[in-house]
Amino acid sequence: MQNGQDVSVLGTQATFSDTAHDLGVIIDHELSLAEHISSICCRYGYSQLCQLRPVVYSLPMHATKMLVQALISCRLDYCNSLLYSINDGRLCHLQSVQNVAACLVTGA
Repeated sequence: MQNGQDVSVLGTQATFSDTAHDLGVIIDHELSLAEHISSICCRYGYSQLCQLRPVVYSLPMHATKMLVQALISCRLDYCNSLLYSINDGRLCHLQSVQNVAACLVTGA
């Protein structure tokens, strides 16, 4: 079946999709979690780090740590058991967000 194609299920039309959203996790048809990782890195990771960058220079380090934990680290940790067997390329994307967050906290 192709994405966007309708099928009749118990008299109701259902449309196929390549991804499904459940509990904040995006699951694709290959179970690779590529869309989920992309969403974490782009939407939550780098964009929020860019928004935090001008603010953190006027905050004490403990406040910066709390902001990064609340906005970035919790997203990286959420449902991380699903990421158990992802390939190294996708893991590097998540690691790079964590590295940028660490640099922001330490001022490196």
